[in-house]
Formats: sequence, structure tokens, C-alpha cells
Amino acid sequence: MDKRNRLLVLAVVLSGFVAGAGADAVRAEEGRLTLALGTEYTTGEYGGEKSIEDLYIPVTAYYDLSRFSFRLTVPFLQVKAPEGTLIETPDGDIIVGEGPRTTESGIGDVVAGFTVYDVFLSASGDVAVDVSGNVKLGTADENKGLGTGETDFSLGLDFYRFFDRFTAIGALGYTWRGDPEGYDLDNTIYVSLGGSYRVATATRVGVFYDYRQASLPENDDPQELSVFLSRWFGDRWMLRGYALAGFGDSSPDFGVGVSASRGF
Repeated sequence: MDKRNRLLVLAVVLSGFVAGAGADAVRAEEGRLTLALGTEYTTGEYGGEKSIEDLYIPVTAYYDLSRFSFRLTVPFLQVKAPEGTLIETPDGDIIVGEGPRTTESGIGDVVAGFTVYDVFLSASGDVAVDVSGNVKLGTADENKGLGTGETDFSLGLDFYRFFDRFTAIGALGYTWRGDPEGYDLDNTIYVSLGGSYRVATATRVGVFYDYRQASLPENDDPQELSVFLSRWFGDRWMLRGYALAGFGDSSPDFGVGVSASRGF
């Protein structure tokens, strides 16, 4: 995998977790637009006594230049949870409510981001470092508990080591969080480690471990392990499926997702 395939890792970097982006559009020639649609379902108790079910449906547009990539994600969110639950952000803590279980839905937090390719590139081309940044806009309805209504900023480094069939991938970043009324949220570090293996010309499998500091001191640090399978159909369509398992009270018990992308 070379730099033309690096948007595979944006599913990690965009939110700090593989599932957060809901798509793994792949970089193509300069000036190419890629559109992606994803669907993800997660469930867990998050330290409470009742399960919380989260359906996340993001639509993402990517636009690539020779050294830069820009992206915009607009998600739809449906949450079944105890009344009073607050979904901090797609990559943040879930603050569990104590009321009866209800269903809320609507537009989630819109996320805009960028990547600068090859801020470091080894002479042999087998080691590369990119810089990625994201702005989470507080567009989700805080009255429904779908978001905090605040703006968050993230900045991170993406690391790659290219082998013949395998690419080792890592991400290290920091998120500055806005504080909603009634809460004092901590800024957090996120780390992702994993890799992608080419099993056939158009097919890849991979695994990622993702860690993030909790934004609330009393919460466990969220951790997830995920696996994915992606396949190209021609040079424009790609389909990806994944499954994840969480560790600790602040992570989902499990989740599954699928995404499709098309280049233009």
C-alpha cells in the first residue's frame, strides 16, 4: 500500500477509532472526489444498568490534491438509551442517563478534516508520516442527547511502514474538547495501532487496536479491537465490512459496520 491508499486509515484518525468514520475511501489521482456511505451499529451498557444502542450512518466526501486531502462527514444518528443520556461525540464518552429507555434520532456532529501527506518520507519510500486534523462541529441536538453542542478540535500524526503485502499503521493525536453546560470535559490523547494485509490484488484484511483517554475523570479509558475486510470492484467502487469489541465500561460491548465508497 502506497500513499494513494492511505485514506484507509482515516477510519481510525477521524474519530480515534476504526469505526468512527464509517468509510475507508481510498486516495486516487489528484483532484478526484470520493463519496462514501457507512452504517454502524454498536451496543453496550457503558457502566449503566440498561443497554445503549447506537446506529450511526455517516455520509463522507473526500477531495484529494497531490499533497493534501480534505473531507467532510455528515452523519445521521439514532440512539436507544435511558432518558438523560448524552452522546458526547462520535469518539467521546457516553454519559449514561437514569430515566426510562427512549429513542432519539437526528443529524449528528458534522466533522471536517484534512490530511497533509508525506511530512516525512524516507529515502526508500517505505516509511512515511502524515499530519491529520479534524474539527467536530456541535451540530447534533444536545436537547436530545445526541451531542454536546460544542466544537472539538483534533490534531495527530499518522505513521506508515510499507512492506510487500503488509502495511503497519499507527496514529497518535490529541483532542481539545468544548465543555457543555454542567460538565468539565478533559482534553484527551488517542492512539491507534494496527495494519493492513493484501490477500489478493483487490482485497485487504486488517486489524486495529484503539485507545483514548476518557474525557470524564471517573470513566474508564475507552479501548476497542476491530477487524475489517475491504474489496475493490473495478477502480472506483470499494466495499468494507468490520466488527469491533470494546474493553471496559466506557466502550461498547460489540459493534458491526459496513461502508461503500465510489470515486469520480
